[in-house]
Amino acid sequence: MNIAVRYHSRSGNTEKLARAIAQAVGAEALPASAPLSEHVDLLFLGTALYAGGIDEAVKKFLSENSSRIGTIVSFSTAAVAESTYKQVCKAASAHGIGVCDREFHCRGAFAFLHRGRPNAEDLSAAAAFAADIVGKK
Repeated sequence: MNIAVRYHSRSGNTEKLARAIAQAVGAEALPASAPLSEHVDLLFLGTALYAGGIDEAVKKFLSENSSRIGTIVSFSTAAVAESTYKQVCKAASAHGIGVCDREFHCRGAFAFLHRGRPNAEDLSAAAAFAADIVGKK
């Protein structure tokens, strides 16, 4: 199975999850600005909500790489919102890309909210989630 990890992170919170997930699945965590060089069966895609939606960089990545993506597995951080899952599904469906019905989400630090998050427990949970998705327990 060919697996890739891409993320968009302004604060570094989602990048931390991306690195934990990548290590668990044996891939490299790269920013969404890095195109896919080949078809991937699973794309772990991480982002956060910015002004109520996913960043344009993620939408651009999906548009430019849609033909190389099998299924997306969404992961996200947010200080207030629950997750980016619905927005990722909407953006992916616009390009005919399927999204796994499971996602990983945890709190991310922002200003005085949720300081220290994602923490070691969050990163461990993200890695376990990813390993379970790909069958590496």
